[in-house]
Amino acid sequence: MAKLAQALRALFRGKNTTQLYNQLEDILLEGDIGPAMAMQLRDLLEAKNVTTEEAAIALLRDELGRYIHVADLPVDEKNLNLFLFLGVNGVGKTTSLAKLAYYLKNQKHINKIVCACGDTFRAAASEQLAIHGERVGFRVVRSSQGADPGAVIHDAITSAISQNDQVILADTAGRMHNRTELVNELKKIDKIIRARIAENAYHRILVIDATTGQNGLRQAELFHEAVQLSGVIVTKYDSGSKAGSLASIGKNLNLPIYFVGTGETMQDFSPFSPQQYLDTLLG
Repeated sequence: MAKLAQALRALFRGKNTTQLYNQLEDILLEGDIGPAMAMQLRDLLEAKNVTTEEAAIALLRDELGRYIHVADLPVDEKNLNLFLFLGVNGVGKTTSLAKLAYYLKNQKHINKIVCACGDTFRAAASEQLAIHGERVGFRVVRSSQGADPGAVIHDAITSAISQNDQVILADTAGRMHNRTELVNELKKIDKIIRARIAENAYHRILVIDATTGQNGLRQAELFHEAVQLSGVIVTKYDSGSKAGSLASIGKNLNLPIYFVGTGETMQDFSPFSPQQYLDTLLG
């Protein structure tokens, strides 16, 4: 993300105001702010006759800050909670699920956690989740490869009720967001969960890779259309040179960012900070 801040500083140090605003729009696009938002910001800066680095950064901070949403991950103390993890292949859903379990145990003192391996497609998914369960300390409900993921999650809910658990973390298979049959499978899972979990205790979390760029917005739009997302977890945030797309997700879908992952260990996971995001993005 620092690349955008560096480019802004270089632009205004050059004092080249002839093509200043067009260049500024290009810089915003390269920072993955998104075409529509980049044009909107460019027009606003030109309308206000902004020609200094300090004024540009102050205005950009104010405008982008309007679209960055943050929220505490809600846990209903009176009901069984279920957090459904969604996303495309390779974004780090299973690892993020384990990190959230670790966070809930150590920061929120929630110990009655069970995880459902709804990823019955990837051969090593249940084994990976079982290893995390042993290390972090949560039960895992799983089935054989190729089993119906909706049935696995249904079984996890039944198990959680019988064990008086407080939280279910449900993994799902990575799927391309533009594959109709896979999105329809998510709708089936969503229907099963809604029949047994209270609405205010059911949360659909999209996991996105910070380096994905504006494709992250497209992913969010299609998953949101399928199951009405509750919020987002961002992985590879430490290398997220294209995390400007988070502003577009906030502007278009009004979704909060819950957590960011910055490394491989369970501790490399923290609540999202809008202030830190804007500081890194804009310098």
